[in-house]
Amino acid sequence: MPYRIPYAVGNFEKLIERGYYFVDKTAYLQALEQYQVPVFLRPRRFGKSLWCSLLECYDDIERREKFEQLFGPRRTPCPCWASLRQMSSIMSRASSRIMAQQ
Repeated sequence: MPYRIPYAVGNFEKLIERGYYFVDKTAYLQALEQYQVPVFLRPRRFGKSLWCSLLECYDDIERREKFEQLFGPRRTPCPCWASLRQMSSIMSRASSRIMAQQ
């Protein structure tokens, strides 16, 4: 099956499961773990949500059995891999509109 180019796909699991093209940046995960407070500042449509979804899939203890399926057989996990429970929120869907008090 040929890879498809994703557009507006911010979920790493769906990206892999549906066979989308993906530039593998997981080699940066070990370097990222050295930062005390990482901040991701990028312009719109630059892959911030997808990167956070990748981190969620990588660190989540609930996805431990899917590691090879999601990241491939050549990737070895970092020391703190799959040691956390993940909670995520999608800020792109949040409204900035102030509700009038009634």
